[in-house]
Amino acid sequence: MANGQWYPPEWPDRIRALADGTLVPAPPRRASTVMLLRDTARGPAVHLLRRRASMAFAGGAYAYPGGGVDPRDDDPGLRWAGPPRAWWAERLGTDEATAQAIVCAAVRETYEEAGVLLAGPAPDAVVSDTTGADWEADRAALAARGTSFAEFLDRRGLVLRSDLLGAWARWITPEFEPRRYDTWFFVAVLPSGQRTRNASTEADRTVWARPAEAAARYDRGELTMMPPTIATLRGLAGFATAADTLAASADQDLTPVLARARLEGDQVVLSWPGHEEFTKQVPAGGAYGGGGGTDQGLISGVSSGGAARGGTSGGEAAR
Repeated sequence: MANGQWYPPEWPDRIRALADGTLVPAPPRRASTVMLLRDTARGPAVHLLRRRASMAFAGGAYAYPGGGVDPRDDDPGLRWAGPPRAWWAERLGTDEATAQAIVCAAVRETYEEAGVLLAGPAPDAVVSDTTGADWEADRAALAARGTSFAEFLDRRGLVLRSDLLGAWARWITPEFEPRRYDTWFFVAVLPSGQRTRNASTEADRTVWARPAEAAARYDRGELTMMPPTIATLRGLAGFATAADTLAASADQDLTPVLARARLEGDQVVLSWPGHEEFTKQVPAGGAYGGGGGTDQGLISGVSSGGAARGGTSGGEAAR
């Protein structure tokens, strides 16, 4: 493996089935994922989760917190601050209810999987501490879908801070995949006083990594990532501060990225428009399987924690 790309071994057969019309694409489910940033002495770092090696799909691959939209994320009673829903609808290219659901999912999943809450008691305030048994009980209830995010905010007297998010990219799972997601990637800055932790049962480790260094480890085949993860990670490099990165989100292109596959003789050619580095030619009977290098001593300044939650990680969602 020249780098840390991960390709499921069943892809070639599914691509051929799609090409000959025997495979009907599954409709993609809406999803959100958040690239959480914090400043360090050497520039911004991003929060990443490592998927458990025992998982059937992309075991050992790094991704961001995230997951599918909950049916209740578009609750019209959701307490909201920041740009209005109409603004978000225009930015995301959707109707207002869908835009709210996508933004809400981003905030909710970040809390469920990383313990970070982008909400506050007022439109100009943000929660400074989400530790403690009462917060954990609320997080667990959200993760188990025992309560909606709107109900959680209302009971806590909080408002969702949509202004703390910046839309960055949109990737759609390839048509030949059995589980498909239409995933919006957001950036956000870690609120002052809050700390991340691994609250996802799909991850066995969390790290804070400077994007350029993590990308270099991927290039050497030492870290495993799926195309949406490494592509967005590369886009985060080069900014002086986390706030600068968030501000740059206003200029990011949200045109959906969807993998294309074609047959050339006995070979399957897989590509992502605009991202030539991921193009692969798979010979007849061949496949690119999963694999990943070690992450020992990944990057200085990493953090990790325990696990306690299920769901779909942002990296899996987009693939």
